[in-house]
Order: sequence, then C-alpha cells, then structure tokens
Amino acid sequence: MTDPSTPTPEGRSVIHDLGYRPYTGTRMPPATIARALVVTGFRNAFGLGRSGRSKILPFVLLALNLLPAVIVGGVAAFASLDELPIGYAEYASTTQVLLGIFVASQAPVLFSRDLRHGTIALYLARPLRSGAYALARWASLLAATLVFLVLPIVILYAVALLIELDVSDQTREAAKALGLAVLLALSLAGIAGLIASWSTRRGFAVVATIALLVIANGVVTVIQGISSESSGSTRVGEVAGLFSPYSLYRGLIGAWAGADTPTPPSSTGMELAYVAVFVGLSAACLVALVARYRREATS
Repeated sequence: MTDPSTPTPEGRSVIHDLGYRPYTGTRMPPATIARALVVTGFRNAFGLGRSGRSKILPFVLLALNLLPAVIVGGVAAFASLDELPIGYAEYASTTQVLLGIFVASQAPVLFSRDLRHGTIALYLARPLRSGAYALARWASLLAATLVFLVLPIVILYAVALLIELDVSDQTREAAKALGLAVLLALSLAGIAGLIASWSTRRGFAVVATIALLVIANGVVTVIQGISSESSGSTRVGEVAGLFSPYSLYRGLIGAWAGADTPTPPSSTGMELAYVAVFVGLSAACLVALVARYRREATS
C-alpha cells in the first residue's frame, strides 16, 4: 500500500493504508451483553452516567419517598414507641403517587429513547436477540422500582430493631411487605415498560402511564368506597379491586398484613384471585413487551 501523501498517477487506482485494524479482542457472549444492559439501564433510571439535570427528578422523588420513613423512624426511636406508627406494607400505599411518577418518568428513558433516535437497530444487531434486549430493559426498570419500594421497608425494619421490638414479629411483617413489593413492582414495571415501548415521545409515554394508573385506581377506589358503605355490596368492591395494580396491592395488604383497607378479599379463593391477577398482569405485559421488540427487529 502507498503513503496517502503520495500523488496518485493519472489514470491509475491506488489503495491507501489509513491504519484501520480489525477488532481482535474477545467477543462477549449475549448473556454478558444483556447483563451490561441491565446495569447500564439501572444507572440510567437514576440519571447516573447522564447529565446533572437527568439526576434531579429520580433522586428528588426517591428522597421524598424516603422522607416519611426517616421521620417516622426518628419519632419512634426518640419516643421509644412499642410499635411502628405505620406498617411495612402500608407504606407503599401512602406514597403510591411518587412511585407512579417515578416509574412513568423513567420507563421512557429505558425504552423510548432508543426507538426515537434509531439506536435500537444497533442493539438488535447480532448477537443480542430482541427478546433479550426487552428483558434486560425491563429488568433495569424492575430493579429501580424495587429500590424505591424496598428502601423504606429496610429503614423501618432497622428502626424496629433499634427500639427493640420483637424480632420475629418484625421479620415476618417485613417479609410480607417485601413479597407484596415484588408483586407491585412487577406489575408497574410491566405496564410502564409496555407503554413506553410503543411511544417515541417521552412526554406521551409519561402522561399515558400516569393516566392509566391514576384513572384505574380512582375508579376502583370510588367503587370500593361506595360498596364498603353498603353491607350487601362488599363483593362488588372485592371484584373491582382486580382492575388496578394499586387496588390489588391494597387488597392483599388488607388480607395479609391486617391493614385497614376498603373491601379487601374476604376468602382464600379471592386472595388467590388477587395474586393470580397480579402475576398474570405482569406476565402478560412482559410477553407483549418481548413481542413488541421482535416486531421491531423484523420491521
């Protein structure tokens, strides 16, 4: 090959050596790529590795979500209370607005941006399959949502041990809360991820997710409130609770954690129905999410 600075003789073709070399390093398997996507997506959900402005909303929401737990813990420790002012499982129900905003605002960061900028074509190139990409992004959103739900439980549990409440009772209640938190996180991550995967505009995905969660929860809450006032209509409220992730959560904390919630499931069969709908909703959203990216890969 010739030096690029050498003049090219007229009428002749010359190949110049520009110094490019092929990649000779180790090529990572799809599992390693997927793990890297999960870690990167989790960091991006909290704005880590992005601009300073991107960190403001997730960390403000997280701080506001943790603030009541810190205050409650401080009061309980200072006053030496013989029980926590709020139950582990009830906590997420009181901060559900913050949780909904967090999930709705961060799902487009993981799903919509790649579609909008066209970089999804690079991710879906071999060797990473479209299903693996969808699962990795969903796992990132799920992990971020669990951080939002689990940290307050950990703080309250630490306070309970600090003020020397019964360890076995507190561990049992905290374990119930963790199980319910997983069910809620699965459903919210599935719904928000699926909506964001169909929108290239972040604003639309955020509004659509919040509207769906708020409207569904609002309608169910009204129906349950009316049915709880009428002794013969409690079954209507129990059935209505099947139509919103938040009402499913409230129903199960009423049945399993003894929380004061309207029309919780009153039988074992109804409790199993709540769990089945929770799991079924999460699975259906995940299947639809994988199908969405398979379609994107073939388009």
